[in-house]
Amino acid sequence: METVEPARARDGGAGPLPSLTGALLAVESLLLGGGQRTARRNAWTSVLEDRRRARDRIEAQRVLGTAPAAPALRS
Repeated sequence: METVEPARARDGGAGPLPSLTGALLAVESLLLGGGQRTARRNAWTSVLEDRRRARDRIEAQRVLGTAPAAPALRS
């Protein structure tokens, strides 16, 4: 069974078309210096970790049968 390939790869071009992620990473490397890239990735990793902890906390509250605490209001 033949697989469907992009025309570029079939015609001996530079290979398969880049993925969206690859293209975004290439643009990022052009626009941001190494330190800025590292800081942005560290910040995003922190956001994802906070979300994971929030899901874990909600699951623990559900298992223990307690209602989630209301978020603190900022003034």
